[in-house]
Amino acid sequence: MPGIAHKELTMELIDVMSGALLVTLGIAAFHPEFRRRIVRLNRRGRTLHAILAIVPLAIGLHSLSHAIVPFSPVPSGLGTLLALVALIVTSVLLVTRRIQPADTNRTRRVLVVGAHPDDLELGCGGTLAKLIDEGAEVHAIVMTNGSVGAEGDTRVTEAETAARFLGIASVQVFDEPDTNLHLVENRLMQLIEETIKRVEPDLIFTHSAHDHHQDHESVHRATLRAARGHQSILCFESPSATREFSPSVFVDVSEYTDIKVHAVHEHRDQRRKPYMHANVLLGITAFRGRQARCDHAEGFEPVRLAFSTIGVN
Repeated sequence: MPGIAHKELTMELIDVMSGALLVTLGIAAFHPEFRRRIVRLNRRGRTLHAILAIVPLAIGLHSLSHAIVPFSPVPSGLGTLLALVALIVTSVLLVTRRIQPADTNRTRRVLVVGAHPDDLELGCGGTLAKLIDEGAEVHAIVMTNGSVGAEGDTRVTEAETAARFLGIASVQVFDEPDTNLHLVENRLMQLIEETIKRVEPDLIFTHSAHDHHQDHESVHRATLRAARGHQSILCFESPSATREFSPSVFVDVSEYTDIKVHAVHEHRDQRRKPYMHANVLLGITAFRGRQARCDHAEGFEPVRLAFSTIGVN
């Protein structure tokens, strides 16, 4: 009958239009900036991003199949219904999984001091993200551009991209001699001291003394000298940490592991190194989490710590 045929044609057109829209949305979800925002702003962001990318593509392709396969066994209009359900589920996930900024009356200021680009994200990327979401203003300085074995300008750009992803207020990368920071420790101390005066941090993060890398040791010594009058200094764990690294302060980053991994992977120039792999990063946080009686944690050695200044749960 003409009426039934017209209705079926209308439903098929709706399927095609909704399918095309969903496929477009699914493809757009793979854009790097969209992925960054989803991962950074939501708990378990990598899983949520996968859902946002794959589900629209799958449903969209199903809807379009009616235009390609005239005698599809799947009822016409089902694609539109699935699209509506997917939209509702996605909206619920985006609302319920979103990280809510803390309500705080005072902005805590944090300074993190590293030797090379990627040291900060590897050592305390989850903690920095959590502090930022709890209202802290985080500033970072990196002593060398990591030009030994890599292109310095590229690594600086990657450091800036990772800092922007985490929400770090400022990052400054100096051009001190990579792998030879022990030759300029007085200069390092001066740079750190000037930054401390400018930022006036409540809390300072830096490398541990228990580290095989000579640059990490130099930055540790320079930071302690520059911050000799500061009340709260925590030393983070690097991939080159020695067996003597023994944290007694832990920050629960169970909801920030995806963010940490993504921040580390912004340093694309270094991604082939074994310690940059997600399974290695998550293995370390899981191990520290077991020590801290939570799923995932980052561990720190305190030089000094006033608990009123750390401000993380």
